[in-house]
Amino acid sequence: MHVVRNPQSALETLPTAPPVVILSNVRVTELVRDRMVFSDTAFAELVLWLVPQPVGGSNHNYKYRLAYVVDAVCVLRYDNERGKGDHRHFGDRVSAYAFSSPDQLISDFQRDIARWNHENRHS
Repeated sequence: MHVVRNPQSALETLPTAPPVVILSNVRVTELVRDRMVFSDTAFAELVLWLVPQPVGGSNHNYKYRLAYVVDAVCVLRYDNERGKGDHRHFGDRVSAYAFSSPDQLISDFQRDIARWNHENRHS
């Protein structure tokens, strides 16, 4: 696995919910912006911010999006969109995610990448 620091976001090209408005007078601290290249056709991107107030639907002061992209398709994503709270997308399924800490979030994401790769190794 190869890690690239501060790349231009490839997730910007994926279909997502409407953009989040960031007010210039609100203090947001970027904690993580990493891109992990697994192969020529697979990478993960992790972005995590510390925000002054919880995002609607979450009960912690983190805003995040972690995505695993294979063959230009986002096959795994953890995020906390305003109003939806903490959740994860695994293939076509969406389920609630019980956020406990940034370290646990990244660990769970890495575990799910390994699971997805194992379940799809022959496709």
